[in-house]
Amino acid sequence: MQKDTENWFASWFDSPYYHILYKDRNDQEAGAFMTHLTSFLKLATDAEILDLACGKGRHSRFLSNLGYQVTGVDLSPQSIAFAKQFENENLKFEEHDMSLPYPKKFDAVFNLFTSFGYFEREEDNLKTIKAIKTELKDNGFGVIDFLNAESVKQTLVPSETKIVDGITFQIRRKIENGFILKNIRFNHNNQDYNFTERVKAISLSDFKTCFKAAGVQLIHCFGDYQLNEFNETTSNRLILIFN
Repeated sequence: MQKDTENWFASWFDSPYYHILYKDRNDQEAGAFMTHLTSFLKLATDAEILDLACGKGRHSRFLSNLGYQVTGVDLSPQSIAFAKQFENENLKFEEHDMSLPYPKKFDAVFNLFTSFGYFEREEDNLKTIKAIKTELKDNGFGVIDFLNAESVKQTLVPSETKIVDGITFQIRRKIENGFILKNIRFNHNNQDYNFTERVKAISLSDFKTCFKAAGVQLIHCFGDYQLNEFNETTSNRLILIFN
């Protein structure tokens, strides 16, 4: 059963298999990152935060537990339907395309866990940055938590097999035409599945060019979830703070 589409993320992120494969994501690490980040930004206790491409809302939930007013948005109807069970007076979820401006302004807009760089066209990445700019209040902060493309190139594992919930995922990785590709094949209930993740290998220099075109200013750059200095060779993340 072929599940590839032009916008691969629309089908893959809305698939239950995406959440099965990545079920081991470290919630404790995500929570620690949110604590470090909000403390660094000195956000007021009643600050309004937009979690852009929130998935099932794990970061949103932690942020709301810290007392912030949080709106989580995602393109996936299944993810938002799941996240809505956690809604409360300071936590809301909604379907939304992150390349389009959300009709509200926030003290901070967070785009976390490599939820950027999916689009085929560079102008759509630029549209997303411009959308974030319009979503920020005066003196608000935009944050993009992305992979460090240079580190990925150096440490890429070409193939691996993962067995999760009795499903054997065959994973192949390569870099092609400026994109980091991860092909995921598996069989479940006698049905073959094939998905390919495509994330543009965007460097710090590329982001700076995009930020300039979008009219935003990079103010901080970190290399991990403890907010240590970014090193293009050794850092495992590229965390950008801008306004």
